[in-house]
Amino acid sequence: MSSAIRRAAAFLLKDRIVAPPEFHRWWIPLISVALHLCIGSVYSWSIFNPALTKELGVAASSADDWSITVVVGVFSTAIVFLGLSTAVAGKWLEEVGPRCAGVCAASLWGVGFVLAGIGIETHEIWLLYLGYGVLGGAGLGLGYISPVSTLIRWFPDRRGLSTGLAIMGFGGGAIVAAPLKKALLETFHEAPQYLGAVGAVDLITEYGRQYADVGGEWLEVVVAGAADVSRMIVPGAEGVYVVGTGSTGAALTFFTLGLAYFGIMLAASLSFRLPAEGWKPPGWDEAAARAAGKPGSGWRGMPSTAYVHVQRAHRTPQFHLLWIMLCFNVTAGIGVIGVAETMMVDIFSPALPHIVTLGFAATYVLMISVFNMGGRLAWATASDYIGRRNTYYCFFALGAALYGSVPLIADTGSGSANLVWLVAFYAVTMLAFTIYGGGFATLPAYIADVFGTRHVGAIHGRLLTAWSAAGVLGPLLITQLREFSLERAIRALAARIDPAAFEAHFGAPMSHLEELVAANTVTVSKLLEIAPAGTPDPTPSIYNLTMYVMAALLVVALFANMRMRDMAERFVMRVPG
Repeated sequence: MSSAIRRAAAFLLKDRIVAPPEFHRWWIPLISVALHLCIGSVYSWSIFNPALTKELGVAASSADDWSITVVVGVFSTAIVFLGLSTAVAGKWLEEVGPRCAGVCAASLWGVGFVLAGIGIETHEIWLLYLGYGVLGGAGLGLGYISPVSTLIRWFPDRRGLSTGLAIMGFGGGAIVAAPLKKALLETFHEAPQYLGAVGAVDLITEYGRQYADVGGEWLEVVVAGAADVSRMIVPGAEGVYVVGTGSTGAALTFFTLGLAYFGIMLAASLSFRLPAEGWKPPGWDEAAARAAGKPGSGWRGMPSTAYVHVQRAHRTPQFHLLWIMLCFNVTAGIGVIGVAETMMVDIFSPALPHIVTLGFAATYVLMISVFNMGGRLAWATASDYIGRRNTYYCFFALGAALYGSVPLIADTGSGSANLVWLVAFYAVTMLAFTIYGGGFATLPAYIADVFGTRHVGAIHGRLLTAWSAAGVLGPLLITQLREFSLERAIRALAARIDPAAFEAHFGAPMSHLEELVAANTVTVSKLLEIAPAGTPDPTPSIYNLTMYVMAALLVVALFANMRMRDMAERFVMRVPG
């Protein structure tokens, strides 16, 4: 049995996957895109936010439902383990090859989804973190880097284009995943038990929670107002619903996706091939191309006979500068990605409720993926012509201006039913996401230019620890600042409401505001129902401070790029002969 297992494992290793002479190298980008489309579904995580924050209440969030901060934390954990797994496994991947790494990635990603589904079904958040966050995140990392060094070996003449094609697939994963997840959630959704309109049901409030008498038994309930109904996965009636009945469909959605992704990724991974030793594209002369500055020569371009060893790379200032550049570029984009659907609804639903629905917000997530994907291919290809360093100048200068403009657009557009502001917000954020994706796609070629091609995969893996840091920093900034702003908004709104009206509406005095908020009984939308006429909705402005912070981070990254210099000779090694 053990010998059979060893023979099966040997089939996955790099010395068994050398391509025959007739192999067409363009199959490798296609295989890589298929694998990356599966793991790239992580970018549509925010589609799950409405379901996971109402898993028990279904119609509205109940007291025991997970908060948006907890739910987005699962996404952050996956990104953290993506970066950690690439740092740990980068050198191992170079030894075993892309097929073995890809099979491991398929197994971890698929099992992670299934385990997360069990966590949702049992309402155990640690299983969701372990499954999707830890195991799934490790699968993300292995799947992400497995094709990169292979593509650079197959395409020395088009480093930016080839890696851009594969990493484009990662950025485009949500194009398929966003509508698929939405359709699955709707298919598996079960409506909770409806008791009737608020006035027709006797309610009591204890410790912030609301209860109703159902057949002689007091059951916990949620009250769904107009705003809650507009955000339901499958819209229902306004009124009172029993907590713990019905289903958001999230658990079955996770099970289904886990099995599907495992099958596709396994088939793609088994198709990987490596070029034979000494292979090069017909007619390709790297030295001549560098001298002439043709596509593929990159920024400054380290000679093909020179390289920096992976064990020395982290000692160079270039490594640390690239780490800062990647971390801050990712932080700016990934925080928004984690709450994209929620943010779109928060900002524009009050002014345009009939346009900015959950379906519209899901389409917004899909379009993020389109521009993220397009930016990866477009910017990576452009970098072959204008150079990697100049490309990153464009990223950071333009990106800082874009993020800095979002608060103005949000504040102005939220108070107006004019579609111009919605279009402006769409355009600005989509352009920003081309920069986010372009930073990833251009990075492997930048690494090859600065450190040489011999250890690109391992160095790339270690640099992706910056992604881990950004995976915590970005979502943490946007969710914590959002919660802080919401708490301030709720206190300000409550101060404008007559205490008697408050007690009549919520069944508890104003002095119990904190416990009512903690139980999700009091929200901004429910306070606005009894606020004085003309009271503005404060929700759209809760992301402003975050956007200014993101813009500042990109300015820091711009200065880091300005500090890039030629590699010091003491770090350089040369290929003998």
